[in-house]
Amino acid sequence: MDKTLLNWLYCNRKSLGLVAIAICIIAWTLELTDLVYVCPYCRAQRSIIGLLGLSLLLPNPRNWINLYFASTTAAFGFFIAAYQHFEGWKSIMGGEFEWGELWYINPWLLSGCALLLISGLLLLIWTTPNTVKKPKLN
Repeated sequence: MDKTLLNWLYCNRKSLGLVAIAICIIAWTLELTDLVYVCPYCRAQRSIIGLLGLSLLLPNPRNWINLYFASTTAAFGFFIAAYQHFEGWKSIMGGEFEWGELWYINPWLLSGCALLLISGLLLLIWTTPNTVKKPKLN
């Protein structure tokens, strides 16, 4: 199995943590400046993405305390995002779904992105250095 992507992600985990924190800060800024509507689900999801980003910045993200904190936080965020995403699927199946004028802030779309981000960040936190091989230099 090719582990090139896993190797790249693991080697750049601090940068990815900073990107997750930036996503959190930008999303909070959009809400606090009233550019998007207030949504308690979105608030929880963006906060959890930021907390998982902070977890990646730790010197040893595989510390058992961090693994516990990150896992419980991600489980909560994953549940919230899945619930919100499923509500979108219910409206799709019921024929009531509308993208809206600002389709890029649709809750169904954003909760799907949150599901991907939260699960990806948690899997990166749980990645062990033993599973990642250093790239061969030619």
